Amino acid sequence: MATPEFERGGVVNFLIDLPIRALFALFRLLPYRMGLRFAGFVAARILAPLFGINRRIRANLALVWPDYPTEKILPLCHEVTVNSARLMLESFNIRGFLRHARRSTLGGEGKEDLLNALANGTPVVLVSGHFGNYQALRVLLADLGHATAAIYRPMNNAFTNTRYIDNMNLIARPNFARGMKGTKGLLTHLRKGGAIALLNDQASYEGEVLEFLGKPALTMTSAAEFALKYQALLVPYYGIRQDNGVDFDVLIEPPIPHSDPVTMTQALNASLEKRVRENPGQWFWMHRRWKGV
Repeated sequence: MATPEFERGGVVNFLIDLPIRALFALFRLLPYRMGLRFAGFVAARILAPLFGINRRIRANLALVWPDYPTEKILPLCHEVTVNSARLMLESFNIRGFLRHARRSTLGGEGKEDLLNALANGTPVVLVSGHFGNYQALRVLLADLGHATAAIYRPMNNAFTNTRYIDNMNLIARPNFARGMKGTKGLLTHLRKGGAIALLNDQASYEGEVLEFLGKPALTMTSAAEFALKYQALLVPYYGIRQDNGVDFDVLIEPPIPHSDPVTMTQALNASLEKRVRENPGQWFWMHRRWKGV
């Protein structure tokens, strides 16, 4: 469905989309693992230095981890951009991603709580961050017969966006475009006893100033507010990329106790912070996470 406030068509955007389409077609011609490795190489060796991504990562590290060993900074920049490139390619090379996501391990202390809630029709708000691949859990739950709804920001180019939505619907559905109508659809799914999956690690001027990695960070409290309003479990989860670069361990943490939105959201930040400290190369360090504070 078109979302005019984001998508733009026309001849110019069609021409802009052509090399993007060709690039992803090239990657699909390669064996899956080779395509992901090649995408990671291009991102880390060419795109990151060219577009100042490494500078952004270094600036964020200097802010929150000023004592991070100098000799580890460049390898971390490399790992971050490689993981990000793989995540993007996995969103457009669906067949390979689904094959590997479906053989992910599903574990963690909150696994049984989550599966029992889904079986009993208890609403669940699943929360992750731009870490590893957060779509792997949706694939596993879909195979178990549980539809997990998500919300997305449409791409500005309507031609690229059409493929993006089609691929996202192959991963799992339903998916709703950001905006009032999309939020209504998302919450309707939750209210009926379904699960929704949200990402909660980008700065938002509408958020509360909470702590993340030891620094104040604007953080949306909507996930906790939804959980409280609809008596839903609030469950942190992570799709942790394995060392081979293509498989995942999906980790479900115990539900966060209901209290108030700020306390619950700070618990979500603490949960993600623990994962970032354990696997810093799997988080999207190029975000301007601490802006506006």
